[in-house]
Amino acid sequence: MEIFHVKGQSKLSSIYVGEHLKNLENYLPSGQTIIITDENIKKYYQKDFPDVPVITIGTGEGIKTLATVETILKELIYYSCDRSSFIVGIGGGIVCDITGFVASTFLRGINFGFVSTSLLSQVDASVGGKNGVNLDAYKNMVGVFNQPEFVICDIDLLSTLPKKEISNGLAEIVKHALISDKDLFKFLEKHKHNALRLDNDTIFKLVATSVKIKSQVVQQDEKEAGERRKLNFGHTIGHAIEKFEMAEHGRAVAMGMVAAARFSQAKHLIHQEDVFRITQLLNDLNLPTILDYPAKEIINAVEKDKKKQGNDLFYVFLEQIGKARVEKISFNDMNDFIISIFK
Repeated sequence: MEIFHVKGQSKLSSIYVGEHLKNLENYLPSGQTIIITDENIKKYYQKDFPDVPVITIGTGEGIKTLATVETILKELIYYSCDRSSFIVGIGGGIVCDITGFVASTFLRGINFGFVSTSLLSQVDASVGGKNGVNLDAYKNMVGVFNQPEFVICDIDLLSTLPKKEISNGLAEIVKHALISDKDLFKFLEKHKHNALRLDNDTIFKLVATSVKIKSQVVQQDEKEAGERRKLNFGHTIGHAIEKFEMAEHGRAVAMGMVAAARFSQAKHLIHQEDVFRITQLLNDLNLPTILDYPAKEIINAVEKDKKKQGNDLFYVFLEQIGKARVEKISFNDMNDFIISIFK
């Protein structure tokens, strides 16, 4: 097991990579605990839950809404929860996002923790203190920054994931490699087949290294005022594709990273061979790389991006594999680039 820490403004968050769901009770406070999970996780793993009340939600991006939040809040009232109560989200990114948002808003905030059950969640959604829900078609438009008390990343839970979900999680690991760690990128190139078949040593290294990268970035910039913006590499166009096609997050981000790499090349920051290596690795990880979408639809979605400031937005470019930088660019520049690569 490896342990990482994020010191937020209000608390210290501890991330336990390699710990197990069955040991969750060791991390709970002495008072009342409520679990929030989804139908799939409950079906597979409820036998390993502590004996506490469980609130069960549906699955899929469509339930990540304020209506779901309202339903959960009413159940917390039903269970007579108060400010000393503790909430644990057991699930993937959607469960973690909803749980963190609910806990941060119920009675103006109670403590919470996560047991992360998907690869995407372990390397992304559960780490860093971003909690939120969607508003209509706009992703994570309502949310807060608030750190969980703990995150348990149980590698063993990944065995029940569909193959597509493994690839989705690997997309975010590629992102961490591209913005911060060229050696991690080389490791992925060399061990891609082991990663896809969930070889334990390979996955443990990938999750631990990703959590280390993200926790260090968040430690420097908890509320995304500077350095943390680099974690959005591939997400500007990725979120647009996710909204337009209702694609899974990792698959959309993969295409967004291809676009960002090509934009970086157009800015004479990286070379064509770098774009080829990035595209090839994503293909080898069973992720899409073809940008076959209407430019107008992508532009419309990008204009709703949370990172915009007036007529500008913050965009993450690559200086090289393993090093990123953030620039403020105009929407006109962004739109011209989108038109140049989309049909």
